[in-house]
Amino acid sequence: MTQTTYMAKASDQAQREWLHVDAADQTLGRLAAKLARVLMGKHKPTYTPHIDMGDFVVVTNVDKISVSGRKRDQKTYPYYTGYRGGLKELTYRELMERDPARVLKLAVKRMLPKSKLGKQMLAKLKAYPGGEHPHSSQKPQPLDLSKI
Repeated sequence: MTQTTYMAKASDQAQREWLHVDAADQTLGRLAAKLARVLMGKHKPTYTPHIDMGDFVVVTNVDKISVSGRKRDQKTYPYYTGYRGGLKELTYRELMERDPARVLKLAVKRMLPKSKLGKQMLAKLKAYPGGEHPHSSQKPQPLDLSKI
């Protein structure tokens, strides 16, 4: 008796669910790691590395996310303006004031594959600063992060 490993094909349609996560009082890195796992589909038994099998994730209250230590003032996000000498940096605190959803998306993006597939996976992440989101018609189910 031999065991076989399931490998999904590109023609197989992934059964995508819509999941909801409340990010209030969650630690940034730990939350990002769990979200990346769900976006890749690693929480499903049908996970296949070369096919996007993940679910859609709606994250609310991103503005209430926490970081440990002195990262509020020491963690930096570099960006390039496109001009010579245009390498700029924003601190975590400054970026949270401008766009809190971007902080979470950058953290998750760095944990996903660096390919076209990773961009597809990141597109399924929907992050919002407040408690409201426009995806109520998809009926997102609450996601229990302790089981991932």
